[in-house]
Amino acid sequence: MAPEISWRGLTATLVVLLLIQPSISIYCDDDDCYDLLGVSQYANSSEIKKAYYKLSLKHHPDKNPDPESKKLFVKIANAYEILKDESTRAQYDYAIAHPEEVFYNTARYYQAYYGHKTDPRAVLVGLLLVLSAFQYMNQLTRYKQALDMVKRTPAYKNKLKALELERTGGATNRKKSNKQMNKKMEEDLSNELELQIKGAEKPSVWGLVGVRFILLPYAAGKMLLWCVRWLWRYKVKRAPYSWEDASYLTRRSLGVPHDSWNYIDESTKEDLIGRRLWEKSNLQSYMAEMRKESKRRR
Repeated sequence: MAPEISWRGLTATLVVLLLIQPSISIYCDDDDCYDLLGVSQYANSSEIKKAYYKLSLKHHPDKNPDPESKKLFVKIANAYEILKDESTRAQYDYAIAHPEEVFYNTARYYQAYYGHKTDPRAVLVGLLLVLSAFQYMNQLTRYKQALDMVKRTPAYKNKLKALELERTGGATNRKKSNKQMNKKMEEDLSNELELQIKGAEKPSVWGLVGVRFILLPYAAGKMLLWCVRWLWRYKVKRAPYSWEDASYLTRRSLGVPHDSWNYIDESTKEDLIGRRLWEKSNLQSYMAEMRKESKRRR
């Protein structure tokens, strides 16, 4: 009676064989690296080197014009590259001993032959480019959304009408359609509103993370020079603060952004700077005064 065939077992065996073969063939294709060099798996590095030189002289294209010999020479050179290095040879021996660990052996092979060849500088540049692209697209999307919201407000529409009356002298030019005129006015007004959108500024190349990283040494040197000048002028020579530096100290003490400071009228700036708010006692007095004024208005 013929033995019963277990199709499940046969299928499992075939799957294992199909998986095992690629994990080893990634090194020397369908050949054995040791057999290509004619040495045993226990050969030392000197024996491997000697065998390679002997075979390379025999099958080198300059010595042997046979096309098959040229193909064999490439295989021999590849086998030697794998076996001459202790780490890659150990990986190959492990793959032979554990052919069932397909994914692990494949990952170690590609890590050894391709991972270390990647230039870290190229990886860093690529990462900065990707981050900069995402940053630019995100800022551009936020800016367009903010601009669309501004265009829907009544204040925007009123300014648009006022600008149209100003440009036309109070009369609408009938030679042009109102649609064309409004579109032109809307474009002009949008350009004027660009600087007034807070938290969603139009993206700039200079603000991208990649550009800032490249300019980091320059920015750090500039900041260091500024600190040295500041210490020399105001700590060593005890010179009075300039208007620009006093404005910086006042802004920093009040926590006012640079853009917001620019919108403050000059008389208010002079009053704030004259109070010398960068001194702790003056700042505390000013904040107490503002709290009292806020309560009085309520």
